[in-house]
Amino acid sequence: MFRLGRLCGIACAVAFFTCNALAATTIKLGHVDPAEWQTSKKGAAAVIFKNIVEGETDIQVELFPAKALGDENSLVQQVQEGITHMAIVSAAMSTVCKASDVLNIPYTFSSATVAWDVLDGPFGEELAEYCLQKTGLRTLAYGETGFRNFTNNAREIKSPADMKGLKFRVMPVPLYIEMVKALGGEPTPIAWSELPNALATGVVDGQENPVGVIYNNQLHKLQKYLILDGHVYGADFILINDEFFQSLADKEQNIIKRAARVAGVMGRAIQQFNTAEGVTKVAAEGMNVYSPTNEELDQFRALAQPAVKKWLAGELGDDAVWIDKLDAAITSVTK
Repeated sequence: MFRLGRLCGIACAVAFFTCNALAATTIKLGHVDPAEWQTSKKGAAAVIFKNIVEGETDIQVELFPAKALGDENSLVQQVQEGITHMAIVSAAMSTVCKASDVLNIPYTFSSATVAWDVLDGPFGEELAEYCLQKTGLRTLAYGETGFRNFTNNAREIKSPADMKGLKFRVMPVPLYIEMVKALGGEPTPIAWSELPNALATGVVDGQENPVGVIYNNQLHKLQKYLILDGHVYGADFILINDEFFQSLADKEQNIIKRAARVAGVMGRAIQQFNTAEGVTKVAAEGMNVYSPTNEELDQFRALAQPAVKKWLAGELGDDAVWIDKLDAAITSVTK
């Protein structure tokens, strides 16, 4: 009798652990950057998120870098539908939550630290909650894609007057088109894959991207001049499907939230390193790098910001209130 009971107990225990193993939670996390954490901000954020979550829970995190699951728009849709559990995206967030587009207003953030204070503070929390209610996507934390800067192959740019008549490749995003037009340049939407050829053949005179992107993609070998105007600060959104998130235990939710915050900081650190290293390297390899004065930046801001805000307000409708919310948040953190 004892032996039979003992065997039944062992069988039940084996069945219990087998069922638990089969029911183990796996998080699928996708992003479009390379996997290498040493040079990729999204790659670094994803890797540290995985390590923390797997180290402190029974959850497994499966990473899909380098567009393995599709582009950012596709990733956003997949996470909304629950096909993929998590994604790290930047500009694509505005396709489902237009209010987030206010972060792309040119010459809004004077430095990365100001952007961090705004996004990690009450404004970032309120925006995350608003977008959650709109989309079902929970923003766990914010990372960084960096400040975008203009390059060209014609002349040094120190003021908006120097941009007049120059053709600049921009992403096929209306906000960027409005910005370049306001600064006196000629915006030319071109797909990323076609950019090197467009620069090499003179279809466009210049382009705009973070310094790390410029260096890592060898664009500095096709362009002579770089102005560090930092016209748009790019934020990363670390997203999770909220229905999936709510299905997890409280302890797991807290670990995931903390891991995402660490991941966002890690992504920012890698991006800052890439920027600092990139500026040094492009200059060493012959690129003319110009850092504008505050007075010169004011000239760019005075032309681009009102034009883009007016256009964006028309696009946002009732969500235009987020323009004023962002301005108030920046004033608060820069006092």
